[in-house]
Amino acid sequence: PFPENATQLDIAASMNAAKDVGGDFYDFFRIDDDRIGFVIADVSGKGVPAAIFMAVSRTLIRATGIRGVSPSECINYSNTLLEKESVNNMFVTVFYGIYNIKTGEVKYTNAGHNPPYVLKQNGTVERLPVTVNMAIGIFSDFEYQETTLQLEPGDTLLLYTDGVTEAINPSEEECTEKRLEETLKKVSGQTCQEIIDTIKADVKTFADGKL
Repeated sequence: PFPENATQLDIAASMNAAKDVGGDFYDFFRIDDDRIGFVIADVSGKGVPAAIFMAVSRTLIRATGIRGVSPSECINYSNTLLEKESVNNMFVTVFYGIYNIKTGEVKYTNAGHNPPYVLKQNGTVERLPVTVNMAIGIFSDFEYQETTLQLEPGDTLLLYTDGVTEAINPSEEECTEKRLEETLKKVSGQTCQEIIDTIKADVKTFADGKL
Protein backbone atom coordinates (compact mmCIF):
# COMPACT_ATOMS: atom_id res chain seq x y z
CA PRO A 1 0.00 0.00 0.00
CA PHE A 2 2.99 2.35 0.45
CA PRO A 3 5.38 1.65 -2.46
CA GLU A 4 7.50 4.67 -1.61
CA ASN A 5 8.45 2.92 1.64
CA ALA A 6 8.87 -0.57 0.20
CA THR A 7 12.47 -0.84 1.41
CA GLN A 8 11.49 0.14 4.96
CA LEU A 9 8.08 -1.39 5.53
CA ASP A 10 6.22 -4.60 4.68
CA ILE A 11 2.44 -4.73 5.18
CA ALA A 12 -0.07 -7.42 4.26
CA ALA A 13 -3.62 -8.20 5.36
CA SER A 14 -6.37 -10.71 4.66
CA MET A 15 -9.96 -11.30 5.74
CA ASN A 16 -12.42 -14.14 5.25
CA ALA A 17 -15.91 -13.27 6.49
CA ALA A 18 -17.86 -15.91 8.45
CA LYS A 19 -20.97 -14.91 6.48
CA ASP A 20 -21.60 -12.92 3.29
CA VAL A 21 -21.04 -9.77 5.35
CA GLY A 22 -19.45 -9.33 8.75
CA GLY A 23 -18.15 -6.93 11.34
CA ASP A 24 -14.38 -7.45 11.26
CA PHE A 25 -12.26 -4.83 9.53
CA TYR A 26 -8.72 -3.61 9.11
CA ASP A 27 -7.29 -0.40 7.74
CA PHE A 28 -4.00 1.45 7.35
CA PHE A 29 -3.36 5.00 6.21
CA ARG A 30 -0.58 7.57 5.99
CA ILE A 31 -0.61 10.30 8.63
CA ASP A 32 2.53 12.13 7.49
CA ASP A 33 5.94 11.34 5.93
CA ASP A 34 7.11 9.38 8.97
CA ARG A 35 3.94 7.88 10.46
CA ILE A 36 1.50 5.18 9.35
CA GLY A 37 -1.78 4.57 11.18
CA PHE A 38 -3.14 1.02 11.30
CA VAL A 39 -6.19 -0.57 12.88
CA ILE A 40 -7.85 -3.96 13.27
CA ALA A 41 -11.28 -4.39 14.83
CA ASP A 42 -14.07 -6.84 15.49
CA VAL A 43 -17.70 -5.74 15.89
CA SER A 44 -19.94 -7.84 18.12
CA GLY A 45 -22.42 -9.95 16.19
CA LYS A 46 -22.63 -10.97 12.53
CA GLY A 47 -24.59 -10.08 9.43
CA VAL A 48 -25.92 -6.77 8.17
CA PRO A 49 -26.24 -4.94 11.54
CA ALA A 50 -22.59 -5.72 12.36
CA ALA A 51 -21.52 -4.65 8.88
CA ILE A 52 -23.28 -1.30 9.21
CA PHE A 53 -21.75 -0.67 12.63
CA MET A 54 -18.39 -1.74 11.19
CA ALA A 55 -18.64 0.80 8.36
CA VAL A 56 -19.45 3.60 10.79
CA SER A 57 -16.60 2.55 13.11
CA ARG A 58 -14.02 2.31 10.34
CA THR A 59 -14.94 5.69 8.86
CA LEU A 60 -14.87 7.40 12.24
CA ILE A 61 -11.54 5.92 13.36
CA ARG A 62 -9.89 6.65 10.01
CA ALA A 63 -11.20 10.22 9.83
CA THR A 64 -10.00 10.88 13.37
CA GLY A 65 -6.69 9.05 13.12
CA ILE A 66 -5.63 10.67 9.85
CA ARG A 67 -5.54 14.02 11.68
CA GLY A 68 -2.49 12.74 13.56
CA VAL A 69 -3.92 12.72 17.07
CA SER A 70 -2.56 10.18 19.57
CA PRO A 71 -4.04 6.66 19.60
CA SER A 72 -5.73 7.23 22.96
CA GLU A 73 -7.26 10.50 21.78
CA CYS A 74 -8.50 8.86 18.59
CA ILE A 75 -10.12 5.98 20.46
CA ASN A 76 -11.56 8.20 23.19
CA TYR A 77 -13.20 10.45 20.60
CA SER A 78 -14.43 7.51 18.51
CA ASN A 79 -15.86 5.80 21.59
CA THR A 80 -17.84 8.89 22.61
CA LEU A 81 -19.53 9.08 19.22
CA LEU A 82 -19.99 5.34 18.68
CA GLU A 83 -21.66 4.86 22.04
CA LYS A 84 -24.44 7.14 20.81
CA GLU A 85 -24.78 5.12 17.57
CA SER A 86 -24.80 1.69 19.22
CA VAL A 87 -27.98 -0.32 18.63
CA ASN A 88 -28.85 -3.50 20.54
CA ASN A 89 -25.79 -3.00 22.77
CA MET A 90 -23.34 -3.46 19.90
CA PHE A 91 -19.68 -2.74 20.56
CA VAL A 92 -16.36 -3.14 18.79
CA THR A 93 -12.93 -4.29 19.96
CA VAL A 94 -10.18 -2.18 18.38
CA PHE A 95 -6.40 -2.16 18.20
CA TYR A 96 -5.22 1.18 16.80
CA GLY A 97 -1.54 2.00 16.44
CA ILE A 98 0.73 4.59 14.86
CA TYR A 99 4.02 3.30 13.46
CA ASN A 100 6.98 5.65 13.01
CA ILE A 101 8.88 4.43 9.96
CA LYS A 102 12.12 6.18 10.92
CA THR A 103 12.34 5.16 14.59
CA GLY A 104 10.41 1.85 14.70
CA GLU A 105 8.28 3.16 17.56
CA VAL A 106 4.64 2.08 17.77
CA LYS A 107 2.21 4.01 19.93
CA TYR A 108 -1.02 2.11 20.36
CA THR A 109 -4.30 1.76 22.20
CA ASN A 110 -5.84 -1.68 22.54
CA ALA A 111 -9.55 -1.35 23.25
CA GLY A 112 -10.50 -4.87 24.29
CA HIS A 113 -8.97 -6.59 21.25
CA ASN A 114 -6.89 -9.78 21.09
CA PRO A 115 -3.31 -8.95 22.15
CA PRO A 116 -1.07 -8.92 19.04
CA TYR A 117 2.24 -10.77 18.79
CA VAL A 118 5.71 -9.46 18.05
CA LEU A 119 7.80 -11.88 15.99
CA LYS A 120 11.38 -10.98 16.79
CA GLN A 121 14.10 -11.19 14.16
CA ASN A 122 15.79 -13.94 16.21
CA GLY A 123 12.69 -16.17 15.90
CA THR A 124 11.21 -15.63 19.37
CA VAL A 125 7.50 -14.89 19.72
CA GLU A 126 6.27 -12.33 22.25
CA ARG A 127 2.63 -11.63 23.08
CA LEU A 128 1.77 -8.05 24.00
CA PRO A 129 0.20 -7.55 27.45
CA VAL A 130 -3.55 -8.04 27.82
CA THR A 131 -5.27 -4.67 27.64
CA VAL A 132 -6.96 -2.95 30.57
CA ASN A 133 -9.13 -0.97 28.13
CA MET A 134 -12.65 -2.11 27.28
CA ALA A 135 -14.22 -2.36 23.84
CA ILE A 136 -15.57 0.89 22.41
CA GLY A 137 -19.23 1.78 22.10
CA ILE A 138 -20.16 0.68 25.66
CA PHE A 139 -19.52 3.61 28.03
CA SER A 140 -19.00 7.07 26.58
CA ASP A 141 -17.00 8.38 29.55
CA PHE A 142 -14.37 5.61 29.68
CA GLU A 143 -10.79 6.97 29.44
CA TYR A 144 -8.59 4.88 27.15
CA GLN A 145 -4.87 4.56 27.75
CA GLU A 146 -2.06 4.10 25.24
CA THR A 147 1.24 2.20 25.29
CA THR A 148 4.52 2.42 23.41
CA LEU A 149 6.24 -0.49 21.69
CA GLN A 150 9.70 -0.44 20.09
CA LEU A 151 10.14 -2.55 16.96
CA GLU A 152 13.68 -3.34 15.81
CA PRO A 153 14.72 -3.94 12.17
CA GLY A 154 13.41 -7.35 11.12
CA ASP A 155 10.67 -7.53 13.76
CA THR A 156 7.07 -8.23 12.72
CA LEU A 157 3.87 -7.15 14.45
CA LEU A 158 1.01 -9.60 13.92
CA LEU A 159 -2.60 -8.54 14.53
CA TYR A 160 -5.59 -10.87 14.23
CA THR A 161 -9.21 -11.31 15.28
CA ASP A 162 -10.74 -14.18 17.25
CA GLY A 163 -11.79 -15.85 14.01
CA VAL A 164 -8.30 -17.35 14.05
CA THR A 165 -8.08 -18.60 17.64
CA GLU A 166 -11.76 -19.57 17.95
CA ALA A 167 -11.90 -21.64 14.75
CA ILE A 168 -13.64 -24.94 15.55
CA ASN A 169 -12.64 -28.44 14.42
CA PRO A 170 -15.07 -31.39 14.01
CA SER A 171 -14.52 -32.28 17.70
CA GLU A 172 -15.77 -28.82 18.76
CA GLU A 173 -12.28 -27.81 19.94
CA GLU A 174 -11.00 -24.25 19.44
CA CYS A 175 -7.78 -23.43 17.66
CA THR A 176 -6.55 -21.38 20.70
CA GLU A 177 -3.74 -18.86 21.19
CA LYS A 178 -1.35 -21.67 22.08
CA ARG A 179 -1.78 -23.29 18.68
CA LEU A 180 -1.34 -19.92 16.97
CA GLU A 181 1.89 -19.36 18.89
CA GLU A 182 3.20 -22.74 17.72
CA THR A 183 2.46 -21.69 14.14
CA LEU A 184 4.24 -18.36 14.63
CA LYS A 185 7.39 -20.14 15.75
CA LYS A 186 7.63 -21.63 12.25
CA VAL A 187 7.44 -18.40 10.23
CA SER A 188 10.76 -16.74 11.09
CA GLY A 189 12.16 -14.94 8.05
CA GLN A 190 8.92 -15.03 6.08
CA THR A 191 7.34 -11.97 4.49
CA CYS A 192 4.09 -10.60 5.91
CA GLN A 193 2.05 -12.22 3.14
CA GLU A 194 3.81 -15.55 3.65
CA ILE A 195 3.07 -15.40 7.40
CA ILE A 196 -0.62 -14.81 6.66
CA ASP A 197 -0.68 -17.69 4.19
CA THR A 198 0.95 -20.01 6.73
CA ILE A 199 -1.53 -19.08 9.48
CA LYS A 200 -4.54 -19.48 7.21
CA ALA A 201 -3.31 -22.86 5.98
CA ASP A 202 -2.75 -24.11 9.54
CA VAL A 203 -6.17 -22.87 10.70
CA LYS A 204 -7.86 -24.58 7.74
CA THR A 205 -6.01 -27.81 8.46
CA PHE A 206 -7.14 -27.63 12.08
CA ALA A 207 -10.76 -26.75 11.22
CA ASP A 208 -10.91 -29.63 8.72
CA GLY A 209 -9.89 -32.03 11.48
CA LYS A 210 -6.59 -32.94 9.86
CA LEU A 211 -4.42 -31.73 12.75
